[in-house]
Amino acid sequence: MSRATRPSRLFRNLNGKIAAIPMIFTALVIFIGGTVWTVVYSFTNSKLLPRAQFVGFDQYERLWSTSRWMISIENIFIYGVLSLIFTIVVGFLLAVLLDQKIRFEDTFRTIMLYPFALSFIVTGLVWQWILNPEFGLQGIVRGLGWESFTFNPLYDQDIVIYGILIAGLWQGTGFVMCIMLAGLRGIDEDIWKASRVDGIPRWRTYLFIVIPMMRPVFITALVLIASGIVKLYDLVVAQTSGGPGNASEVPAKYVYDYMFQAQNLGQGFAASTMMLLTVLIVLIPWAYLEFGGRQKNG
Repeated sequence: MSRATRPSRLFRNLNGKIAAIPMIFTALVIFIGGTVWTVVYSFTNSKLLPRAQFVGFDQYERLWSTSRWMISIENIFIYGVLSLIFTIVVGFLLAVLLDQKIRFEDTFRTIMLYPFALSFIVTGLVWQWILNPEFGLQGIVRGLGWESFTFNPLYDQDIVIYGILIAGLWQGTGFVMCIMLAGLRGIDEDIWKASRVDGIPRWRTYLFIVIPMMRPVFITALVLIASGIVKLYDLVVAQTSGGPGNASEVPAKYVYDYMFQAQNLGQGFAASTMMLLTVLIVLIPWAYLEFGGRQKNG
């Protein structure tokens, strides 16, 4: 590359680069700067206001010795694993169903996508009513004559997280279905014709040909679902407020309660730093395999 061409490339799309400066500045100062500030002050004894009184790993030792935090980690793990599995599987199966060019496809797609348009607070309140043992599903079934029927997950400490999971799946599955359907509609029709000519069963075509071709679509869906799992807060507050007891506690609610209610910023910063570390543990290997592998192969 000659020296004469370097300045021309530098000033190419100059208007776009200038327009991107505010976003770059925001990302560097607010997001990255705020993250570093949070991590630094997680090693302090900050209470109502931040103060640079460093106490080493005391906040983290206290965090991991607190039963409330351990319950929140267990809950987010159960919710996350099941949410990933069911949302991807059910969303893909629904997309396969719609891909068969069924009648009233637009109506069915609208119905399935509608819950995603609602806020998590509204979804949580709706499912709080549905799962209420007095006038919800349990009350309706008992009113029909099945007096022994019991289904009140939001009031049972052992299964309360599954009641929250039901609401999460109801809201997010339709969105994943639309993503999967867009991926299926992008598959070349010649592939289907070739599989029919070769006599390959349709399920084998989906399993061994279509799904591997939809790898970017699945990755996109996984990233979107995972981001929702990490910041799970609204559903819990709307449905149970963390109860009964602390049985439905999640990390995001733990951080909020300690930072704004208990007025213990150091403990809240430590918990949020652990959430950040969890995201990085998942994100960095994926980014390396996804982008590093492409550069090597390229």
